[in-house]
Amino acid sequence: MIHPVLLCGGSGTRLWPLSRKSFPKQFTRLIGSESLFQASARRLAGDGFAAPVVITGSDYRFIVTEQLQAAGIDPGAVLIEPEGRNTAPAVLAAALHLAQSDPQALMLVAPSDHVVPDAPAFRAAVQAGKAAARAGRIVTFGIRPTRAETGYGWLELTGPAADGVPVDLARFVEKPPRDAAEAMLAAGNFLWNAGIFLFTAETMIAAFRAHAPDLLPPVEAAVTAARVDLGFLRLDEAAWSGAEAISIDYAVMERAGNLVAVPFGAGWSDLGGWDAVAAEMAADARGNALGGSAIAIDCDDTLLRAEDDGVELVGIGLSGIMAVATGDAVLVADKSRAQDVKRAVEVLKAKGAKQAEAFPRDHRPWGWFETLALSNRFQVKRIVVKPGAALSLQSHMHRSEHWIVVAGTARVTVDDTVRLVCENESVYIPLGAKHRMENPGKVPMILIEVQTGTYLGEDDIIRYEDIYARGQGAKG
Repeated sequence: MIHPVLLCGGSGTRLWPLSRKSFPKQFTRLIGSESLFQASARRLAGDGFAAPVVITGSDYRFIVTEQLQAAGIDPGAVLIEPEGRNTAPAVLAAALHLAQSDPQALMLVAPSDHVVPDAPAFRAAVQAGKAAARAGRIVTFGIRPTRAETGYGWLELTGPAADGVPVDLARFVEKPPRDAAEAMLAAGNFLWNAGIFLFTAETMIAAFRAHAPDLLPPVEAAVTAARVDLGFLRLDEAAWSGAEAISIDYAVMERAGNLVAVPFGAGWSDLGGWDAVAAEMAADARGNALGGSAIAIDCDDTLLRAEDDGVELVGIGLSGIMAVATGDAVLVADKSRAQDVKRAVEVLKAKGAKQAEAFPRDHRPWGWFETLALSNRFQVKRIVVKPGAALSLQSHMHRSEHWIVVAGTARVTVDDTVRLVCENESVYIPLGAKHRMENPGKVPMILIEVQTGTYLGEDDIIRYEDIYARGQGAKG
């Protein structure tokens, strides 16, 4: 069995405004009907694959399990990083975790935000690399280049590249200048580095011992002292903080001598910018890629996406332009400047704009909420609670609330009173009262919340009980 290890972090800057730190691109539906994370998990599921190991941050843990459940996939383990330390500590933690039960466990490490349209072809490539991995080699999967790309690292092979045929790896090449990329494209023995690897847990631990020994003590300690929390495995925070933040390429791959590459030419993209997203979308006769309620009038080679219901995006006479509109932000840029989108996030952060990292819709383990109106001393929210879910028992120091149920049924606690509130009924939560809402039904419960008070921040919360084991001050 191959154990998929899905890396699920990210800062959400390159595909702003649809991807943000609070909900990065792997969880969004950029291409097709499911998220990139769900598509990645499904691609590495089925015969020959064990349940996936997911490595993610605490903020994303419930999104991970919710999306896996929606895809019909049960995780083998979800490891929670106390903080992002790049890919090397994450890969080592997964290897140490799997080695506890089987040092010879085959691990397939992959980012969770890539697009691979032909999943059967990719699984066949993985099978082609199994024998080498079993023999103690580190197998990487290189993408057959289709252009002189300067935004990717490259792999130089010792011989010609043929799909599905392992070839010894000569060296890693950093992101090259244009002339070098063109020369490598013409040479025929270079591939793009996709950051996907296959090896045994024992092989990878030995590679770290040889090439990055300083990472072993803190990561081993973090795995050994990890604690189970609501089914997640939380790596020890104190130990983890001592691990260097470094990529797996720099820490191990560029130093190891036992690498072999399997060429893959059936289509791949890391969706590293809106230009890459446009290339994966269907386009009209004039090269316009349209998403949502977007319309192109006399446009050529444009990307127009309206990402929220109720937003109409219309382009007139545009050429080489990308425009992405959400409910609270709009990006308009030349397609040639796709890699500069992260600069917009930096400028917005410096300005203090919440749109830099957060969405109006805030995901929680029990569901989600969004602000419909906000002004001095009042706020109106729409709250959706999943079937069987419950918010924490809590109180507020600075606000009172009115709840109006518009769909489903809520079980509401206010101090010592518990009652059902049905559709088109309401309840008042006085300032300081202990309260909780639950959804006892089998369909999502939707309510409108009206807050009034002197302070309406999400950190105005005293938490008494919480089935999700969140601490004081955590939202929702």
